[in-house]
This record gives sequence, C-alpha cells and structure tokens, in this order.
Amino acid sequence: MVRAHPWTLLPYRLEICGFSGHKIYPGHGKRYTRVDNRTFIFLNGKCAAAFLARRNPRRTTWTAVYRRLHRKGTTEEVSKKKTRKVRKFQRGVVGASLDDIAAKRNQKPEVRAAQRLAAIRASKEQAKAKQAERKTTAAKSGNVDKKAQQAQAKAQQKKPVIKQPKAAKPAPTSR
Repeated sequence: MVRAHPWTLLPYRLEICGFSGHKIYPGHGKRYTRVDNRTFIFLNGKCAAAFLARRNPRRTTWTAVYRRLHRKGTTEEVSKKKTRKVRKFQRGVVGASLDDIAAKRNQKPEVRAAQRLAAIRASKEQAKAKQAERKTTAAKSGNVDKKAQQAQAKAQQKKPVIKQPKAAKPAPTSR
C-alpha cells in the first residue's frame, strides 16, 4: 500500500510569496513577522533576503510581478481577438413603416421644405384659435386679464416700504 502525503488528503491552501508572487505549497516557505505584527511568507531564503534588503520586486527580473509588468510569457494571449462587424439593419419606427421612411427620404428638398412650412403654419393657426378661445371664456366668466393683474402686482412692488425704527434693547443688568 502506497501512502500519500498528509497534506494531499486534506484540501490544502496555496499561499503566495510576499516578494516574488510565486505559489507556496504546504510544508514549504518561510514566515517573517515584523515588529508591527505584520506577517509575510516567502518562498525561500532568497526571497526573504531580497525582501529584508528592501529590493523592489518590480525591478527584480525573476519575480512574477516583474514578468507581469513587462508582459513576459504571455505569448498565448497575443492572438488577436476578432471584432464583430456592425451590420446596419433598417426597420420601421413606431408610427411609420419602412416604405413611408424610404418615400420621405427620396422626396426632393423643395417638397419637404414646403411641407414643413405648411405644418408650421397649421400649428400657429391652431395656437391662435386656442388663444382666442381662452380670451372669450375669460371674458364670459368676468375674469380680469392676466396682463392687468401683472401690471397691478408690479405697481405694488414699486411702492416704497416705510420701515419703522427698531425698539431699543434693554440695558444689561449686573447681578
């Protein structure tokens, strides 16, 4: 019967080196606890010595941090991603079918301008009719015009306001 390592039977936890960024398997590595009670785990003595010598892992070529920063060993990921080509698809809009839109597009600019002017004229006439209707209903109900009310309000605002003198404060008493 072959015996397995005790850590292979349990779900073990891989740790990451505090200097190099490499994986540390159970039973390996060195732990270092600083005075401020912060703990670091290193892959080996080389990593621990470099950390204690305050070397920068970004400038140390064999660390995972350096390799990631300088894009080393990423040849598999270099393959270019395919971009999807956007396809134009025409369809009708709510209230107008595709045929209506195509007919409008093919119209001459003069015809379109004439239609626009006619639509503007019609909306102006409609607004005038509405305004006239409001005036007639206001006259029937006996209401005063808004302009007259606004003029009265402005006249009231222009009147000078007479300020009364403030009452004198009582003198403080000492106790």
